[in-house]
Amino acid sequence: MKTNLLAALLLSIAPAALAAALETKPNDPYYEKFQPRKAPQPPELLLQKGDRLAIIGDSITEQKMYSRIMETYLTVCAPELEVSVRQYGWGGETAPGFLSRMTNDCLRFKPTIATTCYGMNDHGYGPYRPDIGDRYRKASTAIVQSFKANGVRVIQGSPGCVSKKAEALNLNLCELRNIGIEIAESEMVGFADVFWPMFTAGHDAHLKYSPTYAIAGGDGVHPGGAGHLVMAYAFLKALGLHGEIGRVDVNLDTGAATSIPGHQIVSFKGGVVEIKSARYPFCAEGPANTDGSLRSGMTLVPFNSTLNRFLLVASGGKAASYKVTWGAETKTYSAAQLSKGVNLADDFAVNPFSEAFKKVDAAVAAKQGYETHQIKNVFHGAEFKFEPETMLSLTERIRAPLVTAIKTAFVPVTHTIKIVAE
Repeated sequence: MKTNLLAALLLSIAPAALAAALETKPNDPYYEKFQPRKAPQPPELLLQKGDRLAIIGDSITEQKMYSRIMETYLTVCAPELEVSVRQYGWGGETAPGFLSRMTNDCLRFKPTIATTCYGMNDHGYGPYRPDIGDRYRKASTAIVQSFKANGVRVIQGSPGCVSKKAEALNLNLCELRNIGIEIAESEMVGFADVFWPMFTAGHDAHLKYSPTYAIAGGDGVHPGGAGHLVMAYAFLKALGLHGEIGRVDVNLDTGAATSIPGHQIVSFKGGVVEIKSARYPFCAEGPANTDGSLRSGMTLVPFNSTLNRFLLVASGGKAASYKVTWGAETKTYSAAQLSKGVNLADDFAVNPFSEAFKKVDAAVAAKQGYETHQIKNVFHGAEFKFEPETMLSLTERIRAPLVTAIKTAFVPVTHTIKIVAE
């Protein structure tokens, strides 16, 4: 009798336990067949000051878009960490492919932390089969273990999704995502959930903007700006970044103004606060409804609220509402909104940091472009086989001024926020 009662109890709690182990799915038949395991969350900031970050993956990484977002973000939004970055994207590559070249191409640079993003080519562009999962699991585990043996901390990234109307392909990629979680948990490394945020964002965009919106790009595989923004969001979130870029507190009654580190109050008079900032918000312009736009990606995942908060908090106001001017744009807020704090980075697509930000981003793009040439053309060329150290030294001498150009472009920005009662 006791045995039967125990069995009944176990049966009654099994569905609840299963549900707790899965991501919460939207109430939509579109997601019915998908069983995404609950992704682990980073307990704290995983980056350390002075880290050397390796961003690794296939042609999607070689597009140098999500990798550029990550490096530019780390440069201007978290400069205190002093993280250096290299990207190692290689078109058409699988996890076994990187495993065969990781010593020659990556470990020689002694990274301290690495993100991986494989699975798109590993999944074979067909329905899931056990041998696909076994091959992906074996190679991905070996990559993680090799990094760990060399003192490298790892973020095991999942593949993204495809935009094509091919449910079987996305079910396959979701399964590889789940295997990635298993690897991360068994090897005790981090995990970046790229697939699920990207997959759900893509469907949301179909409903919100257009049925032709392609989160994974026009070819169904290689994302445009929106998809890469979602990918960068997944990796930056997995690194445990807190997203508090700036905060300016003003009291409109007393005239007091303070800021968090990274920003210096120069003056506050007549509702105008002048600030000198050594940390930028992440700036993204463009339409909100097109898949090629970074700004559109920001409307599909909580990038700004999670990773890009530049807050203005204004208390002591006597008026019901105020006009806030930051750069060339003006927005209207209620006194209640201002007292709680408004995220200027979210509300002002074009702002006083935009031009300076573009210069840093362009310098990052130039450096990452050279890194693709250095690895693919030089390190796998005939000359390197005969004179590896000479070619390594030569290419590093070429890369060095590209690194310097990023640092030179990143300069403090002095700007004003004007707050006027309506």
